[in-house]
Amino acid sequence: MIGKDAEPRRSGAPAPSGPQRALIAASFVSRVGNGLFNTAAVLYFTLVVHLPAAQVGLGLTIAGLTGLLAGIPAGNLADRYGPRTVWLSTLALQAVTMAAFVLIHSWATFTLVATLDRLAATASGAAGGALVARAGGERPAAFRAKLRTFVNLGVVLGTLGAAFAVSAGTRTAYTALILANAASFVCACLIGLVGLPGYRPLPRPEQHHRWAVLSDRPFVSFAALYGAMGLQYQTVSLLLPVWLSAHTDAPRWTVAAVYAVNSGVCVLLQSRIGSRVETPRQGGRAFRLAGLLFLVSCPLMALTAAVPSWTAPALAVLAVCVHSLGEVWESSAGFALGFGLAPEHAQGQYQGFFGICFDAGQALAPVLLTTVVLGLGSAGWLLLGTFFAALGAAGPSVAGWAERTRRTRQDPDRTAAGRPDEAPLLDTARSPHGPGG
Repeated sequence: MIGKDAEPRRSGAPAPSGPQRALIAASFVSRVGNGLFNTAAVLYFTLVVHLPAAQVGLGLTIAGLTGLLAGIPAGNLADRYGPRTVWLSTLALQAVTMAAFVLIHSWATFTLVATLDRLAATASGAAGGALVARAGGERPAAFRAKLRTFVNLGVVLGTLGAAFAVSAGTRTAYTALILANAASFVCACLIGLVGLPGYRPLPRPEQHHRWAVLSDRPFVSFAALYGAMGLQYQTVSLLLPVWLSAHTDAPRWTVAAVYAVNSGVCVLLQSRIGSRVETPRQGGRAFRLAGLLFLVSCPLMALTAAVPSWTAPALAVLAVCVHSLGEVWESSAGFALGFGLAPEHAQGQYQGFFGICFDAGQALAPVLLTTVVLGLGSAGWLLLGTFFAALGAAGPSVAGWAERTRRTRQDPDRTAAGRPDEAPLLDTARSPHGPGG
């Protein structure tokens, strides 16, 4: 069982501290804005700005690939100058770039603004990851699970709100969505400015360097596995809707139903399950379990093409329930290993690299899923499920490898913090100064 090697169970979830509440509130507000914009962005660029869909896709690809460059440098800045300062700066920049979308009239300006926006978003992810690590408190896994729950809820609420603008279909409605997203970044920035302490940079060992994460082979290996497993997100958001529309007789409302079920399962279970995955070893097991759940869900999705129209919606919902449960375990594994394997003084750098791997997987997902899986039909779904299971099976081995490498080398930042070298790996995600920095 996942929790077999856990620390003694403490009753109840800890109440969030002041910094944790501020970080949850800021993240929730910004994700409501993301949900508003992301749902309608492509429609705005094609129907209102009148850019051809191919140009929009090319611009977004350029922006996405360029944005990857900001991960490690921004993480290093967060480690050197404190994550709060860098994170708030990136939120302010995102507010500016988002508002600039209402002014674009050509592909060149669209691509420029989108690129600046992605650079800011990638930098925000790196600095925000370091901030989450510092604010983790006594139960970092429970905090991260609660944070992700509110992030998911924010996206759901934003998506629902965007439906009104999409139904109106006017420039004014789309402009209101974009400016609301820009305002959400301003609000998040103000919440962080008031509620988050100025965490001081942690002491760095002499041998620390700006690209240290690249020499940490266990962490690099897990980041690559997690980036590849990230295809599962677009399995629900992209692949399944296309499959249901083109290969089944399911009614159109089935697509909306699977979105709702996916969001609901993640919101309801993330905190309950995520708080149980605290150590890297538990994270490795959770990653394996996620792969097995995807191995079950993918064939179920394929079967929707082989059943009557009145059965397909129920089967699709069942498949998405299983898949969403796998998503919760997978994200919990990502938190446990992504934070738990990173040294305290370099959380920003490590989270920046982790984000690069995930974003790279998301950039490749559309072409892989639509060409390979859809091209092979039902066999493609079976291949996808097997791929996820194989990735998950490597989780425990990578976690064990990471633990062995960390036991056999001196960790200078632990010594500086006055903790023994053999302290639990979970502590690498905590600030030795506590939430107050």
